[in-house]
Amino acid sequence: MKLFEINNLPIRYKLIIHFLLVSLLPSIGLGVLIAWAVDRIIEQQVNDNTLQLIEKVNRSLEYHVDNVQNMTYFISFNPQMEEFFAGNIDVENLGANEEYEIMKFLQHFSTLYPEVAGIIVVNSAGDYISNELYPRTARKLTNESWYREAVENQGIFKALGHPPEQRSIASHVNYKEDEVVSVVRAIIDPDTQEEKGVVLIDLKLRVIAEIIKDVRLGKTGYLMVIDDSGEKVYSPAAPMIDDVPPEVIAEIVNESNYGTFARTINGEKIQFIYRKSPFTNWTTVGVFSTKQAIPEVKQIRFYVISFVFFVCLIGITASYYLSYSMLKPINELMVAMQKAELGDLSSRYNGTRTDEVGRLGRSFNKMLSQIHKLMKLTEKQQRQKREAELHSLQAHIKPHFLYNTLDTIQWMARKKGAMDVAALVDSLSRLFRIGLSKGDMIIPLKDEIEHVQSYLKIQSTRYQDKLNYAITIDPQVENVSVLKIVLQPIVENAIYHGIKERRGPGLIEITAEEHDYNLVITVRDNGKGMAEEQLRELREQLTVFFSNEENRHRNKIIGYGVVNVHARLKLTFGEEYGVNIESELNQGTTVTIIHPILKRR
Repeated sequence: MKLFEINNLPIRYKLIIHFLLVSLLPSIGLGVLIAWAVDRIIEQQVNDNTLQLIEKVNRSLEYHVDNVQNMTYFISFNPQMEEFFAGNIDVENLGANEEYEIMKFLQHFSTLYPEVAGIIVVNSAGDYISNELYPRTARKLTNESWYREAVENQGIFKALGHPPEQRSIASHVNYKEDEVVSVVRAIIDPDTQEEKGVVLIDLKLRVIAEIIKDVRLGKTGYLMVIDDSGEKVYSPAAPMIDDVPPEVIAEIVNESNYGTFARTINGEKIQFIYRKSPFTNWTTVGVFSTKQAIPEVKQIRFYVISFVFFVCLIGITASYYLSYSMLKPINELMVAMQKAELGDLSSRYNGTRTDEVGRLGRSFNKMLSQIHKLMKLTEKQQRQKREAELHSLQAHIKPHFLYNTLDTIQWMARKKGAMDVAALVDSLSRLFRIGLSKGDMIIPLKDEIEHVQSYLKIQSTRYQDKLNYAITIDPQVENVSVLKIVLQPIVENAIYHGIKERRGPGLIEITAEEHDYNLVITVRDNGKGMAEEQLRELREQLTVFFSNEENRHRNKIIGYGVVNVHARLKLTFGEEYGVNIESELNQGTTVTIIHPILKRR
């Protein structure tokens, strides 16, 4: 229904819609494609830049943590500390000078590295030495979780993250658990591979904060650091997401060492970009809103929308102008057509354009001129037709006079006892009457058979016993109709070119039956027949009938009647109908007529 309504729109509106579609759709498509490509490219650049920024942050963290790791090596290589790890120093009865030397040694690290909040060294017996840290309880330090983790790591440095609340170590400065992060390394005896003790160093969190706090991703995006168990090592004071969902943290920890993905949190799409440090096993995560991530995209989108709007404006203006310029000559042509429709054939299109509309207008003018000529010709033909009908009415007087004369001759022959003459005249009368058939071209098959029987009776009178015939009609085709005078020319040809040339009596057999939904009439004679060359020539004439005067003359020699019947069948019913001829010299000829089944009304 909608398509029908569009088809009924005026051409002007169709042209405007077409021009708008041609100009707008590519522009909109191009704009969408550019916006999409820019989004993807800038998003990829932002992700790459964020990953590079995270890598720099990781390197800074690794630098500080590496310094702390070096401290553990310096401590383990100190002679006094080696004695302490071997159990050769009694901490309770340590002399003042010796205790001063050890404390001074540990204090040097706090002085050189202000990011160190405290150092505690514990041997395998549970004794400890520290500059800032001390146990809160009498619980043996070797039973602490951090001590066991260090031992399990077999002398490899490990960053633990924030100390747990149940840790029994406190600081003289009273740092809170979320203000420091702990790193540990076990001191292993190279000969026995047994732990000699553990070095624990608390690192101030402000070192990490100073590295990360000035980093901004968009307006409210930020960086955070988590350890290998998913616990936060660092997060800004007022993050855009108070609590990152545990499943997001688990995905970051359990996936590859770096990556990027987006999740919808609190109705806002958040982008996560992360990279894990292989040294600290900490993961730095960039968190930002996708809406705030690429402010340049909004500017590009504005330019794209402005471009599309400009193209639309130009397209609408151009469409109105082009539709007007195209429709003006069409309207002029339509006015001329309307005048011609009302009968004014003198109306003409006066445009001078050379485009399709101009050629159409000139063709319209030629058409009107031709119509005017045809009307004059039709008037002349109608006048000639009326004159021909008048002549035809006058000509019908002669056949009626002939019928009446033949009836009179027949009556006189019967009166005088000349029955053979009467029969001959009766056959001739029937032959003429059926041949005319009141002007009908299609007649019943039984009339056609009666017509050829009359002709055969007349010829039998002439040829006596030399001519014999037999007619067989299938009852299924008795009530069909046929083209008038299709048998008599065939039979005449069989008599004059077959039976007449034969020595002794001859036989003509006529059969009619239905085959493959067609009426098949066969005329077979046992006359002289034809040689192959003559048969081939006759078949050729069936395809070139009436092409020129030479062919007409040749057809008269070889069998004009057969070719005439063939041509009339094809002209009347189509190419699949006509006459087929088979013949053998001194054996006879068979002519097959293929005729459509025409039921009588």
